[in-house]
Amino acid sequence: MPSSVRFRVFFLFAAGYFVSYVFRGVNLGFAPLITHDLGMSAADLGLLTSLYFIGFAVAQIPVGVLLDHFGPRPVTAGMLVFAAAGIWTFGASHGLAGLMVGRLLIGIGVSVCLSAAFKASAQHFPVARLPLVNGFTMAVGGLGGVVVGSPLASLLHVTTWRQVSFGLGMFTLVVAAAIGLFAPRKSDAGHRADVISQFKGTWHILKSGAFWKIASFSVVTQGVFYAMQSLWIRPYLLDVMNLTPEHAAGLVSVLGFAMMFGCVGFGAAARGMERRGVPVYAFCGVGMALYVVVQVLMVLRVPLPPAILLAAYGFFGGTGILSYAVMAEYFPSHMIGRASTTLTLVIFVLIFGFQVGVGAMLSQWPPEGGHYPAVAHVTVWALLIALQAASAVWYVLPSRALQKTERAAS
Repeated sequence: MPSSVRFRVFFLFAAGYFVSYVFRGVNLGFAPLITHDLGMSAADLGLLTSLYFIGFAVAQIPVGVLLDHFGPRPVTAGMLVFAAAGIWTFGASHGLAGLMVGRLLIGIGVSVCLSAAFKASAQHFPVARLPLVNGFTMAVGGLGGVVVGSPLASLLHVTTWRQVSFGLGMFTLVVAAAIGLFAPRKSDAGHRADVISQFKGTWHILKSGAFWKIASFSVVTQGVFYAMQSLWIRPYLLDVMNLTPEHAAGLVSVLGFAMMFGCVGFGAAARGMERRGVPVYAFCGVGMALYVVVQVLMVLRVPLPPAILLAAYGFFGGTGILSYAVMAEYFPSHMIGRASTTLTLVIFVLIFGFQVGVGAMLSQWPPEGGHYPAVAHVTVWALLIALQAASAVWYVLPSRALQKTERAAS
Protein backbone atom coordinates (compact mmCIF):
# COMPACT_ATOMS: atom_id res chain seq x y z
CA MET A 1 0.00 0.00 0.00
CA PRO A 2 1.45 3.44 -0.92
CA SER A 3 2.86 5.34 2.03
CA SER A 4 0.90 8.41 0.94
CA VAL A 5 -2.35 6.52 1.55
CA ARG A 6 -1.19 5.41 4.98
CA PHE A 7 -0.16 8.95 5.85
CA ARG A 8 -3.56 10.25 4.74
CA VAL A 9 -5.30 7.62 6.88
CA PHE A 10 -3.23 8.53 9.89
CA PHE A 11 -3.55 12.30 9.50
CA LEU A 12 -7.31 12.41 8.90
CA PHE A 13 -8.37 10.07 11.69
CA ALA A 14 -5.83 11.49 14.11
CA ALA A 15 -7.38 14.91 13.41
CA GLY A 16 -10.74 13.44 14.38
CA TYR A 17 -9.27 12.21 17.65
CA PHE A 18 -7.75 15.67 18.25
CA VAL A 19 -11.27 17.13 18.04
CA SER A 20 -12.47 14.49 20.49
CA TYR A 21 -9.70 15.34 22.94
CA VAL A 22 -10.34 19.08 22.80
CA PHE A 23 -14.01 18.49 23.64
CA ARG A 24 -13.00 16.14 26.43
CA GLY A 25 -11.00 18.76 28.29
CA VAL A 26 -12.53 22.06 27.21
CA ASN A 27 -14.45 22.35 30.48
CA LEU A 28 -11.10 22.86 32.24
CA GLY A 29 -11.14 26.39 30.88
CA PHE A 30 -14.91 26.81 30.76
CA ALA A 31 -15.57 25.55 34.30
CA PRO A 32 -14.75 28.71 36.32
CA LEU A 33 -16.85 30.85 33.97
CA ILE A 34 -19.81 28.48 33.83
CA THR A 35 -19.67 27.90 37.59
CA HIS A 36 -19.69 31.64 38.19
CA ASP A 37 -22.63 32.17 35.83
CA LEU A 38 -24.80 29.36 37.23
CA GLY A 39 -23.50 28.96 40.80
CA MET A 40 -22.81 25.23 40.42
CA SER A 41 -21.26 23.02 43.10
CA ALA A 42 -18.39 20.58 42.53
CA ALA A 43 -20.94 17.77 42.21
CA ASP A 44 -22.89 19.73 39.55
CA LEU A 45 -19.71 20.49 37.62
CA GLY A 46 -18.57 16.87 37.82
CA LEU A 47 -21.93 15.64 36.51
CA LEU A 48 -22.04 18.20 33.69
CA THR A 49 -18.50 17.47 32.51
CA SER A 50 -18.88 13.72 32.81
CA LEU A 51 -21.97 13.66 30.56
CA TYR A 52 -19.49 13.74 27.68
CA PHE A 53 -18.14 10.42 28.90
CA ILE A 54 -21.51 8.77 29.49
CA GLY A 55 -22.64 9.79 25.99
CA PHE A 56 -19.35 8.47 24.67
CA ALA A 57 -19.78 5.20 26.54
CA VAL A 58 -23.43 4.59 25.61
CA ALA A 59 -22.59 4.96 21.92
CA GLN A 60 -19.63 2.57 21.92
CA ILE A 61 -21.33 -0.75 21.15
CA PRO A 62 -23.50 0.53 18.26
CA VAL A 63 -20.53 2.52 16.97
CA GLY A 64 -18.37 -0.60 17.00
CA VAL A 65 -20.99 -2.46 14.98
CA LEU A 66 -21.23 0.43 12.50
CA LEU A 67 -17.43 0.61 12.16
CA ASP A 68 -17.12 -3.08 11.35
CA HIS A 69 -20.13 -2.97 9.03
CA PHE A 70 -19.62 0.28 7.07
CA GLY A 71 -16.00 1.21 7.75
CA PRO A 72 -14.50 4.18 9.60
CA ARG A 73 -14.84 6.87 6.89
CA PRO A 74 -18.65 7.37 6.65
CA VAL A 75 -19.28 6.60 10.32
CA THR A 76 -16.74 9.13 11.60
CA ALA A 77 -17.80 11.89 9.21
CA GLY A 78 -21.46 11.45 10.10
CA MET A 79 -20.99 11.24 13.86
CA LEU A 80 -18.89 14.41 14.01
CA VAL A 81 -21.93 16.35 12.83
CA PHE A 82 -23.60 15.40 16.13
CA ALA A 83 -20.57 16.76 17.99
CA ALA A 84 -20.84 20.10 16.17
CA ALA A 85 -24.54 20.31 17.02
CA GLY A 86 -23.69 19.49 20.64
CA ILE A 87 -21.12 22.24 21.13
CA TRP A 88 -23.44 24.78 19.51
CA THR A 89 -26.23 23.71 21.86
CA PHE A 90 -23.80 23.97 24.77
CA GLY A 91 -22.64 27.44 23.78
CA ALA A 92 -26.17 28.77 23.23
CA SER A 93 -27.59 27.47 26.54
CA HIS A 94 -28.39 29.69 29.51
CA GLY A 95 -29.37 26.93 31.92
CA LEU A 96 -27.93 23.71 33.29
CA ALA A 97 -30.36 21.52 31.33
CA GLY A 98 -29.25 22.92 27.97
CA LEU A 99 -25.60 22.58 28.90
CA MET A 100 -26.18 18.95 29.84
CA VAL A 101 -27.92 18.16 26.54
CA GLY A 102 -25.10 19.80 24.60
CA ARG A 103 -22.41 17.97 26.54
CA LEU A 104 -24.20 14.64 26.03
CA LEU A 105 -24.49 15.24 22.27
CA ILE A 106 -20.79 16.07 22.09
CA GLY A 107 -19.90 12.78 23.78
CA ILE A 108 -22.09 10.81 21.38
CA GLY A 109 -20.71 12.66 18.37
CA VAL A 110 -17.03 12.08 19.08
CA SER A 111 -17.53 8.57 20.48
CA VAL A 112 -16.30 7.07 17.21
CA CYS A 113 -13.05 9.03 16.84
CA LEU A 114 -10.59 6.90 18.81
CA SER A 115 -11.89 3.51 17.72
CA ALA A 116 -12.23 4.68 14.11
CA ALA A 117 -8.58 5.73 14.13
CA PHE A 118 -7.52 2.36 15.53
CA LYS A 119 -9.80 0.53 13.09
CA ALA A 120 -8.42 2.45 10.10
CA SER A 121 -4.86 1.83 11.27
CA ALA A 122 -5.54 -1.90 11.66
CA GLN A 123 -6.86 -1.95 8.07
CA HIS A 124 -3.90 -0.12 6.53
CA PHE A 125 -0.85 -0.89 8.71
CA PRO A 126 0.84 -4.20 9.69
CA VAL A 127 0.03 -5.44 13.20
CA ALA A 128 3.68 -5.04 14.23
CA ARG A 129 3.47 -1.28 13.61
CA LEU A 130 0.21 -0.70 15.46
CA PRO A 131 1.74 0.17 18.88
CA LEU A 132 3.77 2.96 17.26
CA VAL A 133 0.99 4.17 14.94
CA ASN A 134 -1.54 4.14 17.77
CA GLY A 135 0.98 6.00 19.92
CA PHE A 136 1.30 8.74 17.31
CA THR A 137 -2.50 8.92 17.08
CA MET A 138 -2.69 9.39 20.84
CA ALA A 139 0.04 12.04 20.60
CA VAL A 140 -1.99 14.06 18.09
CA GLY A 141 -4.97 13.71 20.41
CA GLY A 142 -2.73 14.82 23.26
CA LEU A 143 -2.32 18.14 21.48
CA GLY A 144 -5.94 18.66 22.45
CA GLY A 145 -4.85 18.33 26.07
CA VAL A 146 -2.26 21.03 25.44
CA VAL A 147 -4.76 23.34 23.74
CA VAL A 148 -7.18 23.27 26.71
CA GLY A 149 -4.39 24.50 28.99
CA SER A 150 -2.64 27.84 28.50
CA PRO A 151 -3.87 28.45 24.90
CA LEU A 152 -7.53 28.17 25.91
CA ALA A 153 -6.96 30.24 29.05
CA SER A 154 -5.36 32.98 26.95
CA LEU A 155 -8.16 32.84 24.39
CA LEU A 156 -10.79 33.22 27.09
CA HIS A 157 -9.15 36.49 28.14
CA VAL A 158 -10.06 38.05 24.78
CA THR A 159 -13.32 36.27 23.92
CA THR A 160 -16.19 34.45 25.59
CA TRP A 161 -16.67 30.74 26.12
CA ARG A 162 -19.79 30.94 23.94
CA GLN A 163 -17.80 32.31 21.01
CA VAL A 164 -15.17 29.61 21.50
CA SER A 165 -17.95 27.02 21.39
CA PHE A 166 -19.16 28.35 18.04
CA GLY A 167 -15.64 28.23 16.63
CA LEU A 168 -15.16 24.65 17.83
CA GLY A 169 -18.36 23.63 16.06
CA MET A 170 -17.14 25.09 12.77
CA PHE A 171 -13.76 23.37 13.12
CA THR A 172 -15.50 20.06 13.81
CA LEU A 173 -17.50 20.32 10.59
CA VAL A 174 -14.32 21.01 8.62
CA VAL A 175 -12.69 17.85 10.00
CA ALA A 176 -15.86 15.84 9.28
CA ALA A 177 -15.89 17.04 5.68
CA ALA A 178 -12.18 16.23 5.23
CA ILE A 179 -12.66 12.67 6.48
CA GLY A 180 -15.78 12.14 4.38
CA LEU A 181 -14.14 13.42 1.20
CA PHE A 182 -10.54 12.25 1.43
CA ALA A 183 -10.32 9.14 3.64
CA PRO A 184 -9.91 5.83 1.75
CA ARG A 185 -13.10 3.83 1.22
CA LYS A 186 -12.16 0.51 2.72
CA SER A 187 -14.17 -1.88 4.89
CA ASP A 188 -14.04 -5.54 5.81
CA ALA A 189 -16.18 -6.59 2.88
CA GLY A 190 -15.39 -10.26 3.33
CA HIS A 191 -16.74 -10.16 6.88
CA ARG A 192 -19.70 -7.84 6.31
CA ALA A 193 -22.31 -9.82 8.19
CA ASP A 194 -25.78 -8.59 9.06
CA VAL A 195 -26.25 -6.29 12.02
CA ILE A 196 -27.57 -9.06 14.30
CA SER A 197 -24.44 -11.12 13.66
CA GLN A 198 -22.34 -8.01 14.35
CA PHE A 199 -24.00 -7.60 17.75
CA LYS A 200 -23.40 -11.27 18.48
CA GLY A 201 -19.73 -10.63 17.84
CA THR A 202 -19.77 -7.84 20.42
CA TRP A 203 -21.42 -10.17 22.93
CA HIS A 204 -18.68 -12.71 22.22
CA ILE A 205 -16.07 -10.07 23.12
CA LEU A 206 -17.88 -9.16 26.34
CA LYS A 207 -17.90 -12.83 27.37
CA SER A 208 -14.22 -13.27 26.55
CA GLY A 209 -11.96 -13.90 29.52
CA ALA A 210 -9.03 -12.68 27.41
CA PHE A 211 -10.74 -9.32 26.89
CA TRP A 212 -11.30 -8.73 30.61
CA LYS A 213 -7.79 -9.86 31.48
CA ILE A 214 -6.25 -7.42 29.01
CA ALA A 215 -8.60 -4.64 30.13
CA SER A 216 -8.33 -5.15 33.89
CA PHE A 217 -5.53 -2.72 34.80
CA SER A 218 -5.76 -0.38 31.81
CA VAL A 219 -9.44 0.55 32.18
CA VAL A 220 -8.91 1.68 35.78
CA THR A 221 -5.71 3.64 35.15
CA GLN A 222 -7.11 5.23 32.01
CA GLY A 223 -10.37 6.01 33.79
CA VAL A 224 -8.49 7.80 36.56
CA PHE A 225 -6.11 9.60 34.21
CA TYR A 226 -8.72 11.04 31.88
CA ALA A 227 -11.14 11.91 34.70
CA MET A 228 -8.39 13.94 36.32
CA GLN A 229 -6.87 15.43 33.18
CA SER A 230 -10.20 16.61 31.79
CA LEU A 231 -11.49 18.23 35.02
CA TRP A 232 -10.05 17.58 38.46
CA ILE A 233 -6.30 18.08 37.96
CA ARG A 234 -6.68 21.86 37.89
CA PRO A 235 -8.49 22.06 41.26
CA TYR A 236 -5.81 19.75 42.71
CA LEU A 237 -3.07 22.09 41.54
CA LEU A 238 -4.88 25.11 42.96
CA ASP A 239 -6.04 23.63 46.27
CA VAL A 240 -3.24 21.22 47.19
CA MET A 241 -0.16 22.68 45.50
CA ASN A 242 -1.37 26.29 46.08
CA LEU A 243 -0.51 27.37 42.53
CA THR A 244 -1.88 30.41 40.74
CA PRO A 245 -4.49 29.88 37.99
CA GLU A 246 -1.92 30.89 35.35
CA HIS A 247 0.65 28.42 36.70
CA ALA A 248 -1.97 25.67 36.86
CA ALA A 249 -3.05 26.30 33.25
CA GLY A 250 0.58 26.09 32.16
CA LEU A 251 1.03 22.76 33.93
CA VAL A 252 -2.10 21.38 32.25
CA SER A 253 -0.35 22.05 28.94
CA VAL A 254 2.85 20.46 30.27
CA LEU A 255 0.80 17.38 31.16
CA GLY A 256 -0.63 17.29 27.63
CA PHE A 257 2.81 17.55 26.00
CA ALA A 258 4.19 14.87 28.31
CA MET A 259 1.33 12.54 27.42
CA MET A 260 2.13 13.04 23.73
CA PHE A 261 5.77 12.07 24.25
CA GLY A 262 4.74 9.17 26.47
CA CYS A 263 2.35 7.71 23.91
CA VAL A 264 4.90 7.93 21.09
CA GLY A 265 7.79 6.80 23.28
CA PHE A 266 6.00 3.80 24.70
CA GLY A 267 4.55 2.93 21.30
CA ALA A 268 8.02 2.92 19.73
CA ALA A 269 9.65 1.13 22.67
CA ALA A 270 6.96 -1.56 22.74
CA ARG A 271 8.04 -2.86 19.34
CA GLY A 272 11.72 -2.91 20.35
CA MET A 273 10.98 -4.66 23.64
CA GLU A 274 8.84 -7.23 21.84
CA ARG A 275 11.81 -8.12 19.66
CA ARG A 276 13.76 -8.76 22.86
CA GLY A 277 11.10 -11.12 24.12
CA VAL A 278 9.05 -8.72 26.28
CA PRO A 279 5.36 -8.93 25.30
CA VAL A 280 3.40 -5.71 24.77
CA TYR A 281 1.07 -6.90 27.54
CA ALA A 282 3.93 -6.92 30.08
CA PHE A 283 5.46 -3.66 28.83
CA CYS A 284 2.08 -1.95 29.10
CA GLY A 285 1.76 -3.19 32.68
CA VAL A 286 5.11 -1.66 33.64
CA GLY A 287 4.08 1.72 32.25
CA MET A 288 0.78 1.69 34.13
CA ALA A 289 2.53 0.69 37.36
CA LEU A 290 4.86 3.69 37.01
CA TYR A 291 1.80 5.91 36.57
CA VAL A 292 0.48 4.69 39.93
CA VAL A 293 3.88 5.37 41.52
CA VAL A 294 3.76 8.97 40.28
CA GLN A 295 0.35 9.42 41.90
CA VAL A 296 1.75 8.12 45.19
CA LEU A 297 4.58 10.67 44.98
CA MET A 298 2.06 13.46 44.40
CA VAL A 299 -0.12 12.41 47.34
CA LEU A 300 2.96 12.20 49.60
CA ARG A 301 3.92 15.68 48.41
CA VAL A 302 7.52 14.76 47.70
CA PRO A 303 9.76 17.84 47.36
CA LEU A 304 9.91 17.87 43.57
CA PRO A 305 9.00 20.76 41.25
CA PRO A 306 5.34 20.57 40.18
CA ALA A 307 6.37 20.65 36.52
CA ILE A 308 8.38 17.42 36.95
CA LEU A 309 5.53 15.67 38.74
CA LEU A 310 2.95 16.77 36.16
CA ALA A 311 5.25 15.78 33.29
CA ALA A 312 5.70 12.32 34.79
CA TYR A 313 1.96 12.09 35.43
CA GLY A 314 1.25 12.80 31.78
CA PHE A 315 4.12 10.71 30.39
CA PHE A 316 3.01 7.52 32.12
CA GLY A 317 -0.71 8.32 32.26
CA GLY A 318 -1.47 7.29 28.69
CA THR A 319 0.52 4.03 28.62
CA GLY A 320 -2.61 1.94 29.10
CA ILE A 321 -3.47 2.77 25.50
CA LEU A 322 -1.10 -0.03 24.48
CA SER A 323 -3.93 -2.37 25.47
CA TYR A 324 -5.58 -1.54 22.14
CA ALA A 325 -2.57 -2.97 20.32
CA VAL A 326 -2.72 -6.05 22.57
CA MET A 327 -6.35 -6.52 21.54
CA ALA A 328 -5.20 -6.71 17.90
CA GLU A 329 -3.09 -9.74 18.84
CA TYR A 330 -6.01 -11.66 20.33
CA PHE A 331 -8.96 -10.73 18.09
CA PRO A 332 -9.27 -11.01 14.27
CA SER A 333 -9.11 -7.85 12.15
CA HIS A 334 -12.81 -7.88 11.27
CA MET A 335 -13.63 -7.65 15.01
CA ILE A 336 -11.09 -4.96 15.93
CA GLY A 337 -13.69 -2.18 15.65
CA ARG A 338 -15.92 -3.90 18.20
CA ALA A 339 -13.04 -4.97 20.43
CA SER A 340 -11.72 -1.39 20.51
CA THR A 341 -15.10 0.21 21.14
CA THR A 342 -15.90 -2.33 23.86
CA LEU A 343 -12.63 -1.48 25.62
CA THR A 344 -13.37 2.22 25.17
CA LEU A 345 -16.88 1.67 26.55
CA VAL A 346 -15.54 0.25 29.79
CA ILE A 347 -12.92 3.01 30.10
CA PHE A 348 -15.44 5.80 29.58
CA VAL A 349 -17.99 4.33 31.95
CA LEU A 350 -15.25 4.45 34.58
CA ILE A 351 -14.27 8.01 33.62
CA PHE A 352 -17.90 9.03 34.08
CA GLY A 353 -18.03 7.28 37.45
CA PHE A 354 -14.75 8.76 38.62
CA GLN A 355 -15.62 12.31 37.60
CA VAL A 356 -19.01 12.19 39.30
CA GLY A 357 -17.58 10.34 42.30
CA VAL A 358 -14.70 12.76 42.81
CA GLY A 359 -17.08 15.71 42.64
CA ALA A 360 -19.48 14.09 45.10
CA MET A 361 -16.68 13.26 47.54
CA LEU A 362 -15.13 16.73 47.37
CA SER A 363 -18.55 18.22 48.08
CA GLN A 364 -18.51 16.45 51.47
CA TRP A 365 -16.04 19.12 52.60
CA PRO A 366 -17.28 22.72 52.75
CA PRO A 367 -15.36 24.93 50.30
CA GLU A 368 -13.28 27.75 51.71
CA GLY A 369 -13.08 30.80 49.47
CA GLY A 370 -13.94 28.77 46.39
CA HIS A 371 -11.39 26.06 47.19
CA TYR A 372 -11.70 22.64 48.79
CA PRO A 373 -9.30 21.69 51.61
CA ALA A 374 -6.19 19.76 50.64
CA VAL A 375 -7.27 16.81 52.79
CA ALA A 376 -10.34 16.34 50.58
CA HIS A 377 -8.25 15.96 47.42
CA VAL A 378 -5.66 13.75 49.12
CA THR A 379 -8.36 11.44 50.45
CA VAL A 380 -9.89 11.06 47.00
CA TRP A 381 -6.52 10.40 45.36
CA ALA A 382 -5.60 7.80 47.99
CA LEU A 383 -8.81 5.87 47.31
CA LEU A 384 -8.19 5.94 43.56
CA ILE A 385 -4.62 4.70 44.07
CA ALA A 386 -5.90 1.79 46.16
CA LEU A 387 -8.37 0.86 43.43
CA GLN A 388 -5.65 0.92 40.76
CA ALA A 389 -3.36 -1.23 42.92
CA ALA A 390 -6.13 -3.82 43.29
CA SER A 391 -6.64 -3.98 39.52
CA ALA A 392 -2.88 -4.37 39.03
CA VAL A 393 -2.93 -7.54 41.12
CA TRP A 394 -5.53 -9.07 38.79
CA TYR A 395 -3.52 -7.98 35.75
CA VAL A 396 -0.33 -9.77 36.81
CA LEU A 397 -1.93 -13.03 37.95
CA PRO A 398 -1.54 -15.95 35.48
CA SER A 399 -4.44 -16.30 33.05
CA ARG A 400 -5.65 -19.47 31.38
CA ALA A 401 -7.93 -17.32 29.19
CA LEU A 402 -4.97 -15.61 27.53
CA GLN A 403 -3.10 -18.88 27.07
CA LYS A 404 -6.16 -20.47 25.49
CA THR A 405 -6.56 -17.55 23.10
CA GLU A 406 -2.87 -17.70 22.18
CA ARG A 407 -3.17 -21.39 21.29
CA ALA A 408 -6.27 -20.71 19.21
CA ALA A 409 -4.53 -17.87 17.35
CA SER A 410 -1.50 -20.01 16.59
